Amino acid sequence: MRTQTAVATRTLAIDRSHSEVAFQVRHLLSKVRGRFTDFAGTIALDEANPEHSHVSVTINATSIDTAEPQRDAHLRSADFFDVEKFPTLTFESTSVVPRGRDTYDVVGDLTIHGTTRQVTLPASFLGAAQDPWGNTKHVFEAELTLNRKDFGLSWNAALETGGFLVGDDVKVTLSVQAK
Repeated sequence: MRTQTAVATRTLAIDRSHSEVAFQVRHLLSKVRGRFTDFAGTIALDEANPEHSHVSVTINATSIDTAEPQRDAHLRSADFFDVEKFPTLTFESTSVVPRGRDTYDVVGDLTIHGTTRQVTLPASFLGAAQDPWGNTKHVFEAELTLNRKDFGLSWNAALETGGFLVGDDVKVTLSVQAK
């Protein structure tokens, strides 16, 4: 006789008001920081067997915000994200690999500007806690560096002093509360 165990996977929705998708990239000699303000996603979390978990995220490219309207308009243009043709950035996990206590490699397909590449998000599970309204929130963080040219974001301007205006490496930081 076989016994069947219950599947302990629960689907959590990313709480946008308490989460952040941020980035930074070199501009001249300093760094410009920005974020996307409109995104949604789910985490199918299996705490007993994290390798059975799944992550899906969609980011509205028009929501890019660097606190400079002219720069944001340029980033939305065909020189960069070309939001008319490519309105979203997406991530769909293909595997979750435990690395240690509450740390994971979330491997998946990241699509930006119509180009899909496999990336690995080194993620940390910070724990679960109940907010003042009785909602249980699961909190995660991840950080990785992408080369923007790998996704067809290659616009740049040569500087008279040598080098280029915009760096190739973009540091992406995710801070997620999901309920």
